[in-house]
Amino acid sequence: MAEIINLRQHRKRKARIQKEAEAAEKRALHGLTKAERERLNAQRKLDARRLDEHRRSESGDE
Repeated sequence: MAEIINLRQHRKRKARIQKEAEAAEKRALHGLTKAERERLNAQRKLDARRLDEHRRSESGDE
């Protein structure tokens, strides 16, 4: 005898699996590894610090 399944649940399960596969594919294409993110954040902080060092002071003494 055939197994009885709920078609609504089966359809939702199939859609979830498909969405997860698509998300995994997009993560692989566009995502960054943790090391890459940390390196980019460190570079941004360094760039911001260097920019701040070259700013002129607000007071008019210099």
